[in-house]
Amino acid sequence: MHVVLYNPEIPQNTGNIARTCAATGCTLHLIKPLGFSLSDRYLKRAGLDYWDMVTYRTYDRFEGLLKAYPKADFYFLSTKAAKSYADIRYKADDFLVFGCETKGLPESLLKKAYGRSVRIPMREGARSLNLSNSVAIVLYEALRQLGFPALQPQGSLTGRDDSHLPWMDSI
Repeated sequence: MHVVLYNPEIPQNTGNIARTCAATGCTLHLIKPLGFSLSDRYLKRAGLDYWDMVTYRTYDRFEGLLKAYPKADFYFLSTKAAKSYADIRYKADDFLVFGCETKGLPESLLKKAYGRSVRIPMREGARSLNLSNSVAIVLYEALRQLGFPALQPQGSLTGRDDSHLPWMDSI
């Protein structure tokens, strides 16, 4: 999967999203202008020590990304979309495109791609969710549909002993 951030403004969000991409093996694509430098300390702090696990690319314009992946399927996340992100059947090489934190995706882009625009359902009156949370919600739904490819299916705990928990007997 691919995550695209169109003109991201807040370094902490992009750092968190980079960490999510590292944990899932997804590629992160950043469309300029960025609201920060890629050497920003807040960006690095939010991404923690995951930056060496992230594959990311930057583009001066969205058209550069389209030229690099001419046959790819793109889904555009917007509160203005009619369809839910959960109604899509994702494929492994799909691109999930998210707009900047304050403005979302440009109307000119949404008008061209409205049939491929999807939204996260919310209560009436709620403007939007945090960008980092939105990426995680949609990306993990897409990965769930694909069977979480190349992701560790379960954790493990060594030396586990629940016998000291009396309430466990009632379960």
